[in-house]
Amino acid sequence: MQSDTLLHAANFSTLLLCMVLKFPQIFALMRAKSSAGVSFNSLLLELLGYIVFVTYQMYYDYPPPTYLEYPILIAQDAILLLLILHYNGSLKQSLLYTLLFVGGWRLLTLEKWIIDSAMSLCTFISAASNFAQLQCMWKSKDAGQVSALSWAMATFTCIARIYTTTVTTGDMQVLVRFVVMTLLNMWVLLTVLYYQRQRSSSSKKED
Repeated sequence: MQSDTLLHAANFSTLLLCMVLKFPQIFALMRAKSSAGVSFNSLLLELLGYIVFVTYQMYYDYPPPTYLEYPILIAQDAILLLLILHYNGSLKQSLLYTLLFVGGWRLLTLEKWIIDSAMSLCTFISAASNFAQLQCMWKSKDAGQVSALSWAMATFTCIARIYTTTVTTGDMQVLVRFVVMTLLNMWVLLTVLYYQRQRSSSSKKED
């Protein structure tokens, strides 16, 4: 009974946080009217990873509560990508990206070996997304408009998913992905906080 309660709490808290996970980042971009510090390539890879992951879960009829947040995250990433394209003056490219992602999603479900192969690469895709964001900050030595709150919530949801995966499906590919993503999300979060503190210290010195 206690295990069921904890599982429901983990699923519910993950879904609740993911409903607003990207909102701090979206609002940060809209306030600044700039995408500085936010890696476009990172978001593209993250979106690709989300699509592969949720398609894999649905293909094998996994319990919906274990992946219900991903359609919400996909929608929020799509909004972020549109904002970045808008602020970069490249909004017309959105149609091309839409066609590529829809076509790719359809391709994933054609054969079992395709979705299995894609899932085996999913961890690397998601890891590459985080490294792209880290590289963007390392290059500029500034977190720009990157939201620490969004990355903190992403870290928590991955930790929660480690637990839910362990007690439900036990899928090792999925479990490894969440462990890796927890560590990388924490790395990005700490990097954002480090650069934000540096910027805050510099501002105080100038004053």
